[in-house]
Amino acid sequence: MSTFSSLFLSIPNYTIYTRLPSVHYKKMNYSLSLFFKIELMDFFWDAHKNMINSTKSVVRRELIDEIDWNERLIAIKGFRGVGKTSFLIDCIREKFPDPKESLYINLNSFYFTRRKISGFADEFYKRGGKVLVLDQIHKYPGWAEELRECYDKLPGLSIIFSASPVLRVIEGNDYLKDIAKIYHLPGLSFREFLNYRTNNNFKCYDFEEIIENHVEIANQIVSKVKPLAYFTDYLQYGYYPYFLDRHSYFSDDLLKHINLALEIDVTYLNQIDLKYLPKLRKLLYIVAKEVPFSPNVSKLSNEITTSRATVMNYLRYLKNARLINLLYTNGDEDQQKKPTKIYLHNTNILHAVAPENNDNATNRQTFFYNQVSYRNDIKGVEGFDFKVNNNYCFTVGGKYAEPVNENSYAASDRIEIGEDRKIPLWLFGFLY
Repeated sequence: MSTFSSLFLSIPNYTIYTRLPSVHYKKMNYSLSLFFKIELMDFFWDAHKNMINSTKSVVRRELIDEIDWNERLIAIKGFRGVGKTSFLIDCIREKFPDPKESLYINLNSFYFTRRKISGFADEFYKRGGKVLVLDQIHKYPGWAEELRECYDKLPGLSIIFSASPVLRVIEGNDYLKDIAKIYHLPGLSFREFLNYRTNNNFKCYDFEEIIENHVEIANQIVSKVKPLAYFTDYLQYGYYPYFLDRHSYFSDDLLKHINLALEIDVTYLNQIDLKYLPKLRKLLYIVAKEVPFSPNVSKLSNEITTSRATVMNYLRYLKNARLINLLYTNGDEDQQKKPTKIYLHNTNILHAVAPENNDNATNRQTFFYNQVSYRNDIKGVEGFDFKVNNNYCFTVGGKYAEPVNENSYAASDRIEIGEDRKIPLWLFGFLY
């Protein structure tokens, strides 16, 4: 049905016609092919049910438990390939199992070039719908106004939508700034990767729990699995879940997603002319080769032949797109000030974009920043690599890394179990 019916998705009325093969009915059988008229809403419901039944959850994301499902307008933001669609399907399957009360729609459908979201939502609502899930919201022009109209006119309807991390859902958005609740879906943590690879169900810990009880926690984990046996694999390909389907092509797939992020998320959503795309790509590569480093903005502006102000803007765009991380001393993230250091967002990007910069120190610091910063405040501080939650100063290093003083900590690689203020680096992958 899908090949034929897809030709009719641009029809401006609410029905489509399709030809079905032999179909068995309760009261009569037809052996001949026939033309069958179905309502378009039923078509989308059928597609929804097929999606739910055919998409199986491999890694359950903890974010499901953190979302306030009583909110009426929920945004799930995340990088391309991070698993937003699978996450939405898992949310429906677990939280909204009634097939007549929830509906998943991918706004890539050409039907929505002619049909307004608000009109479609109204029809869905009148049929008893309660939860409308909209994937790829940034593909739809006027999405913010439409969502606001749904919110105001359909009080019994909840809308969950996915979005690029660059999309300004609240910032400068008068339509949604007071009503939308934003959640960020990160890539897989080392804990989630380890659970998948070893068929375990290790729980996550908050930062203070690891600081206070890291020896006990590490002993519990190590008694069941050898985490260091999987750590290098995680650094190379474990952050983005599509390694589950195409492990052999992971690097190629990641590069494809990175380029799409630059071409669409960064340029289109920030209204940057595509002619400047080569400068963005060059800047990302320069950064990837040098990270972690303290940027010389004048030098960067000369290398990509643009102004200092534009370089600062580009760095901010890359950060918002979840391609790089910017570290500021004392957390003073002023858009006009240059960052203390630049990191790539995660080690998988490092391996894909600049494999020549694949040294242990870079991997360790990138991993620590990526895993810790998702739920904790992280800053630069003189004499240390990082300061976490304005209280814990860290040196990140190898097996022999030690705390600088009695008030600081060391995140040490290549050890299974730490002692006192020396904590295994891998354990910071259990924060979410």
